[in-house]
Amino acid sequence: MWAILIGAALVVAGTLVLFRPTLDRRLSDPHRTLDGGRTLEPRGQGLRFLGISKNWPALAVIAIGAFILAFAGYW
Repeated sequence: MWAILIGAALVVAGTLVLFRPTLDRRLSDPHRTLDGGRTLEPRGQGLRFLGISKNWPALAVIAIGAFILAFAGYW
């Protein structure tokens, strides 16, 4: 029972750490585009925020939690 709770807590904590930069970001920050219009899209976001090099601690916590959940019945 404790192994399932610890595994679930690790998965949830890892997910929260993974999404923390997104949750901390200010949502309504309008700025001008190159053609003079206004947009709410982030400046120069790209796909860099999905990289493993920035998110490896959260992914490791999620993997450990998933491992514990997968093998909790054997303990």
